[in-house]
Amino acid sequence: MTRAAVQLDDLTVAYDRHPAVHHLSGRFAKGSLTAVVGPNGAGKSSLIRTIAGLHKPSEGTVTLPGLAAADLAYLPQLSAIDDSFPISVLDVVLLGHWRRVGPFRAIGRSLRQQARAALSTLGLERMEERPFGALSAGQRQRVLFARLLVCDSPLILLDEPFAAIDARTTADLLRLVERWHEEGRTVIAVLHDFDQVRRHFPHTLLLARQPIAWGATADVLTAENLIKARALSEAWEPDADICRGAA
Repeated sequence: MTRAAVQLDDLTVAYDRHPAVHHLSGRFAKGSLTAVVGPNGAGKSSLIRTIAGLHKPSEGTVTLPGLAAADLAYLPQLSAIDDSFPISVLDVVLLGHWRRVGPFRAIGRSLRQQARAALSTLGLERMEERPFGALSAGQRQRVLFARLLVCDSPLILLDEPFAAIDARTTADLLRLVERWHEEGRTVIAVLHDFDQVRRHFPHTLLLARQPIAWGATADVLTAENLIKARALSEAWEPDADICRGAA
């Protein structure tokens, strides 16, 4: 049986004791490429943030067998990133070395060369000194993917990585995601484009606060499951019942 990279056991994630993810159990296999899909407000981003360690479960557990927290790389939604901070493109990518060097060690020539190579891979070799905030949305996302390259993590979490960017950039980044999969990394991505999921992601978790289906994409993205997810999502009220076990 393939070893799990992420194990979820009866996971509930709540905000103000109202559940965003409700009693989810399952596993993301090591080396798998999985899309997390579902209606708006289905708990997709909450799940990714909880796996990344940015939100504490209200019930249940998230386990990364054989991995440390430093072994994962997380890319939040582009809209959640403050692009007003005065930082250069190269410095954004160099942040990918943080887990190796920590706050006190200097970043040497070899690490800078790795960052420049990552920018070149993403077609940004002549932009390293430009302010990050001056770039287009697609260019900013390329920079952030270059940072992920530098992280060199076995577990990669992506929250809506292709939202609001151009088709060419999306195609380039999808090729990079597929390369990570071929290298045996575990990639989990929150997505909205079902056609994109069907073409590029072998596995899918369909979520509507609780799991609707989880497995091979062709088996998950059926009309019946999508209708069930939408109906369940619409049945949730903004002031849904408090999750009694949530702290």
